[in-house]
Amino acid sequence: MDVDREQFKQLLKDKGLKVTNQRVLVLETLASCPGKHLTAEEIYELVKVDCPEIGLATVYRTIQMLLELHLVDKIHLDDGYVRYEIGSAGGAAKHHHHHLICLSCGKVISFEDDLLEELEKKITDKEGFFVVDHEVKLYGHCKECGGKLIEKK
Repeated sequence: MDVDREQFKQLLKDKGLKVTNQRVLVLETLASCPGKHLTAEEIYELVKVDCPEIGLATVYRTIQMLLELHLVDKIHLDDGYVRYEIGSAGGAAKHHHHHLICLSCGKVISFEDDLLEELEKKITDKEGFFVVDHEVKLYGHCKECGGKLIEKK
């Protein structure tokens, strides 16, 4: 996802937030890593290359602010870490993509198909419950590891 710097700055101003180079850099760093699921510490390491004076606490505060603006998504991949990835521009309500997690090598693959729309409609029709979001994690073996499993048999 490309980040529109000026649009982001305007969003900060509209929300009464200060525009700082560190905030812009954190968002741009996340945007430059599509498909990656970064911890706050990994984001910090990437950002400090261009901004050595930034502190880890600033990165954490910026991530929290980006979460509140719905520009970044928080995900748990059951590995003990909270991870972040770039969200939807403008904070529009949407279904997030889903994750395939390899039990052999730990690789995480993102996929976009939203196969739960029919189920959500049934839930709304039957229960009057309006689903606004969901998260799907499927566990198995990636192509590479699945092939190795077959070879071992």
